[in-house]
Amino acid sequence: MHNSVKSIGSASLAVKLTAVSKRYSDVTAIDNLNLEVGKGEIIGLLGPNGSGKSTLIKMILGLVKPDSGTISVLDIPLKQNAIGVKKRVGYVPEDSTAYEFLTGLEFLDFAGDVFQMGLDEKKKRIEEFLKALSLEGREGDMISSYSEGMKKKILIISALMHKPELLLLDEPLNTLDPKSARIVKDLLHQLALQNVTTIISTHVLEIAQAVCNRIAIMYEGKLLALGTMDELRQQAKMPNSALEDIFLKLTGTEDIQPIVEALSK
Repeated sequence: MHNSVKSIGSASLAVKLTAVSKRYSDVTAIDNLNLEVGKGEIIGLLGPNGSGKSTLIKMILGLVKPDSGTISVLDIPLKQNAIGVKKRVGYVPEDSTAYEFLTGLEFLDFAGDVFQMGLDEKKKRIEEFLKALSLEGREGDMISSYSEGMKKKILIISALMHKPELLLLDEPLNTLDPKSARIVKDLLHQLALQNVTTIISTHVLEIAQAVCNRIAIMYEGKLLALGTMDELRQQAKMPNSALEDIFLKLTGTEDIQPIVEALSK
């Protein structure tokens, strides 16, 4: 088992976690985790429910404080300047129920103000994103009237509009229509060329395989594996396998046939 990765030059690191742990009463959410993410990388976080993916993302953002260990984001020690970090980060939470009492435009306007965007730039960026994600004409409606996919789109726009250097995306694509999902995926690749780093948590293995440079497989708060598809195949000793089979083997859940048979009786 690898609980760390090969070292990347520190100047080219977007995120560095060293021996980070987090407990909630008697549950260990993150267990002595080491992780280095290079600038311009797209890293996928995979793992079953309760494996620590959302906690890890919230710790990198500074929303959750680790019990031990250190976190550095964009060359800033998080402990020293969490506010400075937040200004340079875009975050899409898994839960899209926030701010339902606002219209889409009011929420995006508020987000732009939080990031101290100039009025013209804010207006231009909001218009571009509303058009690209097919939300034109609905921006004046209350967010509470939106479908789950539309709520997610508004959160994605609020995370991207201020041109962050690091994106933390928790299940961002699972409720999007195919066209919007494709636009977001292609945009992440385009931003990576501009040295924007993305950490994306997902249950959808095809998304991880299609979007990410490297994939981190988490299980019970630990990093079981981290690497490119080829490196993961090597580690699992499964040379031609798809990500699903590797994931099931590494998390010790590959023997699902008896469960399926029991459920179908």
